[in-house]
Amino acid sequence: MAVLSRYRTATGAGVLTALVLVLVFGSPWYRNWAADHTNPDTAGGWFLRLLGWPAWRFDSNDTFGDVLADDLKAILLIVLTGVFLMLTTGQQLARARGTLSQFFAGWSAYIFAAALAALLTTFIRSNPSLLTAFQSAGNGALYGLFTGWIIGITTLGHWRGTT
Repeated sequence: MAVLSRYRTATGAGVLTALVLVLVFGSPWYRNWAADHTNPDTAGGWFLRLLGWPAWRFDSNDTFGDVLADDLKAILLIVLTGVFLMLTTGQQLARARGTLSQFFAGWSAYIFAAALAALLTTFIRSNPSLLTAFQSAGNGALYGLFTGWIIGITTLGHWRGTT
């Protein structure tokens, strides 16, 4: 395992983890399961439902703009995670391999990516407003806060692409 992690970058590991989180937990099947089998009034049920926040779907009774916004939000979450990981795990952390600073860099990158993805895609929805954009960004930041630790763990100890 140590040999494999030496050749994998922190950005690549974080993006791969974000992709898995979005594909598995953002899927309509998982969200339907969570809605049917969890209690939103318990901490575990709330968290399992929160995992489905980057929802993606292909068919729905909603407007085209809403479906496009959800799908684009899921894609932007993955792309922006990569962008923020590249920005936060560069030269400034080159000597901090495996430390808590790398963990927090990965975690914060996911928080920022989720908030920005939600903010940007709000304006594609039907009847967008600045208030709904702020609320969406807050929901994205909440999702990133409670799930970003997963990204932080996967970026720990990985090479940052510096020489």
